[in-house]
This record gives sequence, C-alpha cells and structure tokens, in this order.
Amino acid sequence: MINPAISIEQVNAMRANTMIELLGIEVVEIGKDFIIGRMPVDKRTHQPAGLLHGGASAAMIESLGSLGSALIVDMSKYGIVGIEINANHIRGVKDGFVKAKVEIIHCGKSTHIWQGNLFDENDKLVCTGRLTILVVNKSV
Repeated sequence: MINPAISIEQVNAMRANTMIELLGIEVVEIGKDFIIGRMPVDKRTHQPAGLLHGGASAAMIESLGSLGSALIVDMSKYGIVGIEINANHIRGVKDGFVKAKVEIIHCGKSTHIWQGNLFDENDKLVCTGRLTILVVNKSV
C-alpha cells in the first residue's frame, strides 16, 4: 500500500506551485491505506455566499487521493490521472478548517478508488465523495 518511508514533510513539499498549495490543503497524517489532511475555510475556499465551495471540497478529496496514489505507485514508471470524482455536500461551513480522510478501497494495477469524507471542527460530516484514479505507464 502507501510507502511508509515517505514523510509527511516530503508529501507536503509535493504541494508547491499547485492548486493544493493555493487552497491551503496540508497533509497531517499518513497510514498504510489512508491520508488525512486539513484545509482552511476562508476567502480561498468560499463560494459567493460565504460558505465552503463544493468544488473546494471535491478538490480536497481528489488532491488527497491523488497524493495517496502517488505514494503507492513507482512514479518513475507510472503516472496517475483522476478520471472520476463525485461528491455529496451535507452541510455548510463558514470558517475555520475542514478535515478530510481518504481511504483506498480498491488498489488495482490500473485503477485506484478512494473514499473521502470531510468533517468540520465539531466532527460533523460536511461532504462525502469517491475518486477513481487511472494508473498509466509512462512513455519511454
């Protein structure tokens, strides 16, 4: 599963110059089959009504799942591409942070499927979603 030799600091360094960094998403815990991250709910992640944007929630699930897949495959030989994401938005959040846990529920040779849940600071479910990753051979 997830390579245990890679530190949280190394994973967070992968965010540089990406949307992950722009949204303020950071990884806080890595397990053998899950990643936990957090994201601020502020002007970077708000929709016009001042609530957490559903796209930011989906981006968080996709970002954490993609990082997880990058920690599973040999990135010198394979690339990873998100091919499907869905998200159900349960409740609004105006400020603070949301926390997400993504868990791999299928780890095949050519596809990975991640289940993700976002929670507010009171551990109430904000969003649930699923991400499918395609694992592709890199061209030589």
